[in-house]
Amino acid sequence: MASRSYTNFSDLASGDLLDIVPTPRALPRVLKVPGIISDLDDDGSPDGDSDATSSGCHERKIIVANMLPLHAKRDMGTGKWSFSLDKDSILLQVKDGFSSETEILYVGSLKVEIDASEQEEVAQKLLEEFNCVPTFLPQDLQKKFYIGFCKQRLWPLFHYMLPMCPDHGERFDRLFWQAYVSANKIFADKVMEIISPDDDYVWVHDYHLMVLPTFLRKRFHRVKLGFFLHSPFPSSEIYRTLPVRDEILRGLLNCDLIGFHTFDYARHFLSCCSRMLGLDYESKRGYIGLEYFGRTVYIKILPVGVHMGRLESVLNLPATSTKVKEIQEQFKGKKVILGVDDMDIFKGISLKLLALEQLLQQDPQLCGKIVLVQIVNPARGSGKDVEEAKKETYLTAKRINETYGAAGYEPVVLVDRTVPRYEKSAYYAVAECCIVNAVRDGMNLVPYKYIVCRQGTPSMNEALGITKDAPRTSMLVVSEFIGCSPSLSGAIRVNPWDIDAVADALSSAINMSSSEKQLRHEKHYKYVSTHDVAYWARSFTQDLERACQDHYKKRCWAFGLGLGFRVLSLSPSFRRLLTDHVVSSYRKTKRRAIFLDYDGTVVPETSISKMPGPEVLSVLNTLCNDPMNTVFIISGRGRTSLSEWLSSCEMLGIAAEHGYFIRWNSAAEWETSSLAADLDWKNIVEPIMSSYREATDGSSIESKESALVWHHQDADPDFGSCQAKELLSHLESVLANEPAVVKRGQQIVEVKPQGVSKGLVAEKVLMTMVNGGEPPDFVMCIGDDRSDEDMFESILSIVSRPSLSVTPEIFACTVGQKPSKAKYYLNDVSGVVRLLQGLAGASCPKARYVSRSQSQVSFESCLS
Repeated sequence: MASRSYTNFSDLASGDLLDIVPTPRALPRVLKVPGIISDLDDDGSPDGDSDATSSGCHERKIIVANMLPLHAKRDMGTGKWSFSLDKDSILLQVKDGFSSETEILYVGSLKVEIDASEQEEVAQKLLEEFNCVPTFLPQDLQKKFYIGFCKQRLWPLFHYMLPMCPDHGERFDRLFWQAYVSANKIFADKVMEIISPDDDYVWVHDYHLMVLPTFLRKRFHRVKLGFFLHSPFPSSEIYRTLPVRDEILRGLLNCDLIGFHTFDYARHFLSCCSRMLGLDYESKRGYIGLEYFGRTVYIKILPVGVHMGRLESVLNLPATSTKVKEIQEQFKGKKVILGVDDMDIFKGISLKLLALEQLLQQDPQLCGKIVLVQIVNPARGSGKDVEEAKKETYLTAKRINETYGAAGYEPVVLVDRTVPRYEKSAYYAVAECCIVNAVRDGMNLVPYKYIVCRQGTPSMNEALGITKDAPRTSMLVVSEFIGCSPSLSGAIRVNPWDIDAVADALSSAINMSSSEKQLRHEKHYKYVSTHDVAYWARSFTQDLERACQDHYKKRCWAFGLGLGFRVLSLSPSFRRLLTDHVVSSYRKTKRRAIFLDYDGTVVPETSISKMPGPEVLSVLNTLCNDPMNTVFIISGRGRTSLSEWLSSCEMLGIAAEHGYFIRWNSAAEWETSSLAADLDWKNIVEPIMSSYREATDGSSIESKESALVWHHQDADPDFGSCQAKELLSHLESVLANEPAVVKRGQQIVEVKPQGVSKGLVAEKVLMTMVNGGEPPDFVMCIGDDRSDEDMFESILSIVSRPSLSVTPEIFACTVGQKPSKAKYYLNDVSGVVRLLQGLAGASCPKARYVSRSQSQVSFESCLS
């Protein structure tokens, strides 16, 4: 995607968009704990890890969310602000999953606007009394950030709604995106003020703060950072329409652990990473991990739970018992079906009402026997969509009541007001069935709350008039498209758009036998009670600790501009190959061996034309013409193509098809490997590969003299990868007794003779030099593929043999930052070419490179 980029963070987080004053450092870096307060400023140390003093012996976690778990109220008499904890907030309830010694700090905004003159006093009060650090966003910024970008852009998109026309969302507005980034920067600044980066764990919540991790990772390269998305994550076909898709993905990938409610959401995220960033993932001992510039970003799949104690305490309130009796009296002789939803277009309230209408039409005897109580929570947003949804809900309810109602009976009861917790709990306890019919929802804890309330407590049992030993029952009808659906295996799952199916599900739910309801309830209650919010928080933080355990075992480098910033994290022994270092060793040595892969090393993988450019040919010629050098191109490609493309390099050695064919120079004959003369297995492989080619659009077969290769780089990334795994398994089974091996490389599956590898080529060349009385004192090997790892391993083993009188300088180098047996890396093909140009300059001091353009270099041959 050609997306608009920025040269640095300040282009986004400040500038002409809003006059935002930099966040003052009003808070000490280490809070309320013994130890030395660090005064490090934002410039910090060069590697971005300012080693702030430990916050003490006990553990600390920083929870960052859009809103703090607080209620705020101004005293009209004194004019002072008073605050109280929001005990229903998940952010507050997660502390039950931590040890009693864990200190928790909250970073977020307040739900009210605080005057600038009061902000310092309020901040100090919140810190001292509630361990909360407020982010005071300017009103204009808050509106553009939250309403403009979060609610009008991200929230609809993550719920699968595209702005196809003005009636269905606004067009992308870059000013709102800049406000989003600016707000995330302010949140990050607040975290930076209080964090002890060596000790603290940071847990960021939800889609409001998806680029915050980039700011934190830029400041502290080894920050311990987790993120949990509470909304759905859309499929790649939806997500890819977002103009800033790459920036948000990279922001999330700057975390160590990313959590999702369901595998579907995680799968969509992984697919986006594969299709848009070219990243592959794999499962490691049950954990899904993405390799991202040397760091493993882990994926956590676990739905959030409810706070059992909080729900049970509400059930025990006298007001709840009183309300239960009122509801029982109000709906005496009727079965209550309950719905509890926010008023928005994704909750499917009108579809639920249509299903009830269909049920009453199909079975008129149910009139007067069932009632749907629909509690409508106040809308979290506003706009034309919300108003239309509300209007449709009321009109549908009115029509049903007029058609199927009677004196003293209404099939639909809309409770459209702010309903207190105790009243909702009373409805949960009384309802025979609960229906959640959302067309798309992140998690939705209504079914869990319903199950807990139906289980009851002693005081609730008394209010309901049931005995202690009476069986508990509940019945759930849930949409397939909500996050809690996979965990409720005893619920009746429905497609909310299928009105008939939902009506049938309601009929089954209210007519189901008590014994069946009891079994389903017991199954659900066992899950909900053991997978509560404390379990969720504990499981997430344990995985976060595991994901961060190797932070200080690796070296970190920062690169990338603006929101493209990322950290390269590699083993201490794995470092970038510096041209000056190699050239210095090159000049000191007298007999050199240089091995180069072809695709992805001297020619870009993405290049349509696979012929080397003139600058590559010139450099190769210069290196080959140096009598101290033996230079080989070792490739999986066929000898015909390599001979044609490299014909101008007469002294260049070529090993084609992974070394099945070897030629020392253009005047020499091709030598064929004697290890594998039987190629009859090709008759088995070719029809199998052909069937996969026909079944996989965009794939192709390359037929070599000694091998067959199935390519899928032009196929759909997900399907191509899936087919490659299947083909690999298929071929391994049918070739078990054949003299052939099956290998999977970068977007290929290759079958080649046994005993043929690039490592054997390197060994043969080096031993020929040794046996000829010219043992090498300089060996360089560069490659980018899995097959090149054989070369690295072979070279490292050969140089340790006693037959070598002198241990040579070894430079085994992989292209790209990834796990490798090589000790060094270069970023890309251009880095390889620059290195070779440096060596060529050392071989021929009179050579010089003349720049023709930014991307083209001409080599002028040496003067004799």
